[in-house]
Amino acid sequence: MRTAVRRLFAAALALFAAHIAAAAAQTYPSRPVTMIVPYPAGGPTDTLARILSDHMKSSLGQSVIIENITGAGGSLGVARVARAAPDGYTLSIGHWNTHVVQGATMNLPYDVLNDFAPVALLADTPIWLVARNTLAPKDFKELLAWLKLSPGKATAGTVGVGGASDVNGAYFQNVTGTKFQFVPYRGAAPLNQDLLAGHIDIYLGMAASSYTLVRGGQVKAYAVMAKERWWAAPEVPTMEEEGVPGLEASFWHGLWAPKATPADVIARLNAAVRAALADPIVRQRYAEQGQAVPLPERQTPEALGAFQRAEIEKWWPIIKAAGIRAM
Repeated sequence: MRTAVRRLFAAALALFAAHIAAAAAQTYPSRPVTMIVPYPAGGPTDTLARILSDHMKSSLGQSVIIENITGAGGSLGVARVARAAPDGYTLSIGHWNTHVVQGATMNLPYDVLNDFAPVALLADTPIWLVARNTLAPKDFKELLAWLKLSPGKATAGTVGVGGASDVNGAYFQNVTGTKFQFVPYRGAAPLNQDLLAGHIDIYLGMAASSYTLVRGGQVKAYAVMAKERWWAAPEVPTMEEEGVPGLEASFWHGLWAPKATPADVIARLNAAVRAALADPIVRQRYAEQGQAVPLPERQTPEALGAFQRAEIEKWWPIIKAAGIRAM
């Protein structure tokens, strides 16, 4: 008899919880939403988050507050979201490094794939190869020949260990059969200073972050790691055009919620993101940051989840084979 009562009580409790969850989803959001940026204010990720949040608040009817939680390469901020209640009030804006690469380069207290619910892919910018202006090769083919003739001679700047420039440098060497020395920097600013001064030879990084230097003629771009030429610099060829097929990489941003966030809440957030990405003003502001808005069919939660899994399957073996570990 007691067992039957316990089962009945458990079933009633589960039903009550389901009703509460459904009610919460129907009224969501009833208070401000916090979007965690795992980097300092003023950086690329922070800028994209603020552009997005400004528009999302009109769709959600609530403020979307940006909170910068920095440290450990961005993993502290991401961990905050992984531990948050799955109610849609704490979100993680991140990117290829935080939600793909760090799963292979760091000992994280969370799973980059399974501890989050994807909301939407937000923006994308390719990786390209730039160099000091005084480097002799005139084009990518000549650069590749020079690298192969002088293995280990060239120097490539990287921002930290296990970052985009480090991983893509290893990827580039593996595919092209070249060898060069990595020179780590604490940030993009000192790296760019040394590149401008001619103290390092090349840099494989986000096209958006060095575009102004290329446009100003201060450094030169050899090729972009993408299927198609970058819309912001159509004069720069792809590496496939230059004879290296399949050498593709991009630095993309996405939005996630904690795992187990109700589907209705995810749908509401996704609708708000899609409305923002369809706005011409938001698109223009993203373009000014060198970021392309993904096609509508790539903006769904399912599309982001599938894309993230595909990126993990591609990059983790490359990272592990190169022995890259974040410091």
